[in-house]
Amino acid sequence: MGAVKPGIKSRGLRRPVEVDLGFSWGLNNSLLLGLGVALLLAGYVALSRGSTTLAPVLLVTGYCGFIPASLLIRAKSGGSGE
Repeated sequence: MGAVKPGIKSRGLRRPVEVDLGFSWGLNNSLLLGLGVALLLAGYVALSRGSTTLAPVLLVTGYCGFIPASLLIRAKSGGSGE
């Protein structure tokens, strides 16, 4: 029962099919994400030092401004992306 029949290939692990969703990640996206994370770190450091005005401004700017912008900005290309 343990013998493998010749001519029958064993099933290996299949790689999932990659689907293009029109999402492109470029240098601008990385820079915006890095800036957003830096703002978050600065905001939490300011919060730990007792700042009640600078910390919320930095945190809201990072969470609501730069991180979503890094995900939503598309690279300029010739195609429509659809």
